[in-house]
Amino acid sequence: MSEVIQQHKSSYIDREVVQRLLKTADFIVMFLGSIMLLVRAAPVVEPEKAILYGFAAVCITLATMLSQRAAGLYEVTSLINPLYGTLSSAGVAFVAGSLSFIFLKLIVLPVGYLWITGWLALVITHFAVTRLSVAAWAAPLSQAGAFRQRIAIVGGGKAAEDAINILQSSKGLDIEIVGLFDDRNDDRSPDSIKKFSKLGKIGELADYARSNRVDLIIVAVPMTAEARMLQILKRLWELPTDIRVAAHTSKLKLSPRAYENLGNLPLLSVFDRPVSGWSWFMKDLMDKVLAVVFIIGLSPIMAITWLAVRLESKGPAIFKQKRYGFNNELVEVYKFRSMYTDMSDADASKLVTKGDPRVTRVGRFIRKASIDELPQLFNVLTGQLSLVGPRPHATQAKAADDLYDQVVDGYFARHKVKPGITGWAQISGWRGETDTHEKIENRVKHDLEYIDRWSLWFDLYIILKTPFALLKSENAY
Repeated sequence: MSEVIQQHKSSYIDREVVQRLLKTADFIVMFLGSIMLLVRAAPVVEPEKAILYGFAAVCITLATMLSQRAAGLYEVTSLINPLYGTLSSAGVAFVAGSLSFIFLKLIVLPVGYLWITGWLALVITHFAVTRLSVAAWAAPLSQAGAFRQRIAIVGGGKAAEDAINILQSSKGLDIEIVGLFDDRNDDRSPDSIKKFSKLGKIGELADYARSNRVDLIIVAVPMTAEARMLQILKRLWELPTDIRVAAHTSKLKLSPRAYENLGNLPLLSVFDRPVSGWSWFMKDLMDKVLAVVFIIGLSPIMAITWLAVRLESKGPAIFKQKRYGFNNELVEVYKFRSMYTDMSDADASKLVTKGDPRVTRVGRFIRKASIDELPQLFNVLTGQLSLVGPRPHATQAKAADDLYDQVVDGYFARHKVKPGITGWAQISGWRGETDTHEKIENRVKHDLEYIDRWSLWFDLYIILKTPFALLKSENAY
């Protein structure tokens, strides 16, 4: 376990995603390859035995992959070692596949032993290509700590010290403790514990997490300090990070299934990042694919809009605006310019209202139809936005002259996922002007509901409903 505090902001690569992609590639290659080898090794190809060949290929492939998993060959430590990963994977696959083939041949397969020679060539070629390629990609990232989970400890007393001791004594953990955060500043909470320094108060953790990667927050305070525990959790729940409570101080004898263990440290799950791991990968993949499709399909509309904006008034056709994105970080989103250039409001400090003189004639139309938002498809390609999510708000956006976060308690919790071009609030009728507190309250309510209900199917449902919601555009100015 690394004890070095590294101040950096980098992307965490979830090893589950890498393993699933690699397992998918292994299954496809070995399944199709074993079927082709079975057919070629058969003395006579009999169509009625196609199901038998398929069943045998599945058995051989699954036996091979289970052997790989049992040998730890899908773990990062194996994947970053090109020679070991290639030779071990090919060797295990050859032995497991050959034994499975021999077993099946003795029972049901009318296939010659020539299959084993072809299987050897297949596994050597496949694992040489895939494992060497993965190692070339993963080794430098592993060296930079991309697969290492970075943990912030909230608390600074004996409970925190004991939690750190348990983590350090756990074998096989690839984690990094970035430091401690605690409001107390006395003998109960020293400035450092075992070389890990106190980096600030609990309220400063959010700012720290925006400039430094934090993958997990562990609250390590005595379980008997209920009031303090609740106060801490209330201040942390808006962060887009997994939050756990260290349960090593608990005297409750809960079911083992109630705990999530990190090494030897028992944890109670409190808050989860809404979209992470494989779910994040699939959502991001869907975003990129559909964004390309929409850009190609809507390119004539975007070209006509670009020309109309340029012809009606002076200035660029694209308007760039800073808005709050994931984890409350600022992102620059693109829109077709709908206002006169000299009247543009980059911070959205003044609400756009019906008949607003700052809006051009073309601008009124494209705002009403939400055509002005189409350039944000390119923000999706760059990873700043998602197709579906809470709409990104400008830095000075207001409801009845009050900033949004002053109106809604827990407002920043909507930034636990990437913002989107469309969202649950928008198709539910809460788009357009926010001239009252009620409008922004209902928008945030729907945003938080979306986060709680998230799934790929929910995203697709919102995308399909969006064109119909745009027909009801009485609130869009």
